[in-house]
Amino acid sequence: MRVEAQRRRAFWQILLFSAGLLVLTVISAGSVYLVNKARSDNKWVLHTIEVENQVNALLLEVRRAESGARGYLLTQGADFKIDHDKAVAAIIPALDRLTRLSTDNPAQRDKIEKLSVAIETRLDQFAREMEFVRQGQPEKATALVREAAPADTTTTISSVASTMIREEERLFYLRSVNADHSQTLAASMTGIGSGLVVVLVLISIWLVRRSARSRDEAEARLRDANVNLETIVDERTADLREANNEIQRFAYIVSHDLRSPLVNIMGFTSELEELGGDIFRRVSGLTHVPADGPQLVPGAAGNIPLEGPDKQLSEDFSEALGFIKSSIAKMDRLISAILNLTREGRREFQPERIDTRELIEAIVSTLAHQAAEAQAEIHVEPLPDVVSDRLALEQIFSNLIDNAIKYLKSGVPGEIRIRGRTKLGYAIFELSDNGRGIDPRDHQRIFDLFRRAGTQDKPGQGIGLAHVRALVRRLGGTMSVSSELNAGSTFTITLPMNWNASNRKTDQ
Repeated sequence: MRVEAQRRRAFWQILLFSAGLLVLTVISAGSVYLVNKARSDNKWVLHTIEVENQVNALLLEVRRAESGARGYLLTQGADFKIDHDKAVAAIIPALDRLTRLSTDNPAQRDKIEKLSVAIETRLDQFAREMEFVRQGQPEKATALVREAAPADTTTTISSVASTMIREEERLFYLRSVNADHSQTLAASMTGIGSGLVVVLVLISIWLVRRSARSRDEAEARLRDANVNLETIVDERTADLREANNEIQRFAYIVSHDLRSPLVNIMGFTSELEELGGDIFRRVSGLTHVPADGPQLVPGAAGNIPLEGPDKQLSEDFSEALGFIKSSIAKMDRLISAILNLTREGRREFQPERIDTRELIEAIVSTLAHQAAEAQAEIHVEPLPDVVSDRLALEQIFSNLIDNAIKYLKSGVPGEIRIRGRTKLGYAIFELSDNGRGIDPRDHQRIFDLFRRAGTQDKPGQGIGLAHVRALVRRLGGTMSVSSELNAGSTFTITLPMNWNASNRKTDQ
């Protein structure tokens, strides 16, 4: 039930997070859209005002030109002429700007065309009037004004401009309404979104606090469980240690007790061998006694050779005794190895700082004779120093170097290389050779007790590598092999730089 509740809680938290993310996304997208729309509507409002102002500016210039022209006709004053010329010069640029501003509205473009025609007509009249005045014929200019009055070009300009202004006022109202509506929607969405965010935040806070309480309760239960677990682990560890000690004692007792019957067997085998010799000497003497000759002195037939079936029987007897003696010797070696393993398991390690290269060079010097016979060169590269048990390291590297020498390829000069490095508080040692190699299928087999791999042409009981791996594990390290048949082997040993009792592997 607790697991199901946690799943439901996790589901609702994910759902709430997704909903919050969706709300924020919608609010953000809607706000951006509405803000952009409000900005666009406001821009069009400003555009309408600008068009209206430009129409008024154009009318003002036209009226200034009218006033300047009439004043100049009546008074011939230079100021009126200057004011008229400035107004005429400003009319065309004002009309062009108005044309550019009105390109978005087809109705206004039609009115601009009419306004342009009327303004061109009026500017032409202005030019003719000013020319008559310049020529000193003001009466003709006055007559021209009277002739233009019926056409009333100025009135046309004012009428078209007024129509354009009314259109812009209509657009100003519509665009203002749209801008207000967009701003209202943007504000509403922001307010609603803010409210939803606040609600989601409050719900999230509630869920977080609820989760925190659940987590605190779980941590309290976990602490209680850890306390109980530590107690259980201590009890199980004590039981396991006691069982391990019992197994070691049992192995020691069994191995020790096996030696007694083994010694008896060895003794009886020696007696049997002597008895067999006596029997076959007697048989040899009996088979060579003449039927009517004198009796031979006992023991005198010791040098008389056996013949036929007797000789074969003697050879079979000797061969059987040889098998028995070799089996007894092998069993004696196995019992000795088991005793050594049990003694090693009981020995307490004594950590000390060790010059690893010096230790290995000392081992190499003791194996110099075997290396010379195998035509092998041993290269020791710089190695990291460690704090560990000296005897354990000597046994580890002695076994590995001895195996490397023992399993070199015959007829090929051997090369054994020992190197090391450090990584993350561990010393990594590699011992490589160019020997016969190991089939990848046997990489794990060689570390099993009493198991060997490859051709069994060298003496051994299959204990060395198992003992080495057990020592490495007790020292808190790991051991592996990389090898191919006829391609040499590389044994890699990883050990802590500073060993203490807490580094010991529990799975030895």
